[in-house]
This record gives sequence, structure tokens and C-alpha cells, in this order.
Amino acid sequence: MTEAGIQNKTADYSKWVKRMGADGRTLATHISLLTALFVCWQQSGFENPFAVTRKKLMAFSRIASIATYHKCIRDLDEFGYIRYQPSYHPLKGSLVWWSLCSEQPPNQKKVPGNPA
Repeated sequence: MTEAGIQNKTADYSKWVKRMGADGRTLATHISLLTALFVCWQQSGFENPFAVTRKKLMAFSRIASIATYHKCIRDLDEFGYIRYQPSYHPLKGSLVWWSLCSEQPPNQKKVPGNPA
């Protein structure tokens, strides 16, 4: 990938982190996990989809709890930031499709009790 292409991906990532900051549904753990996903995507050569493992994402994002990891990855999928397909295989990684490739913001689904 060219230097300009990498800069574009990084600029897109920066925009999405700002969107996540304005999204009332996301917490610091969601942003940390998204950052870990971006690092894995970068390491895969910006391929879409790319394979990830829970162990690697938890280490990169500094999420210590498996329950928190699963909640955050499901939330990112539900909120439209990524598309996540778990593999349930200990050696094969799960697949992630990066929604950053799209110019559309993530789906703003209503959360019970949240008027936004």
C-alpha cells in the first residue's frame, strides 16, 4: 500500500474515534478495542476481512476480563463499527470486516432508556 493510502486509512480511523467519542453508547473499553482492531487490520495489510484472536485483542486493548471483551466486541458489531464473525475454533481467528471502509456512520440503534 502506498504512503498516501496508509495516511488515508489513519485519517479515516481518526474520524471514527471522534465519532465514537460523541456516541453515548461507547465506553473507553470500546475505543480501546477499536484501536486494537485497527492495529490488527494494519498488520494484515488493510485486508478486509481480517482474522483476529481474542488473546491478541485483549493484550493490545488491555482488557483483562473475557466477559468485558465479549461484550465490547458484540457492541461494536451491533453499533455498526465493525462486522464480527466468531470462529469458535481455538486455532482459527475470528473474522472482522472493517466498517471504516465505508463513508457511512455506524447505525444509531435506539437503546432502551436512551432518548437519543
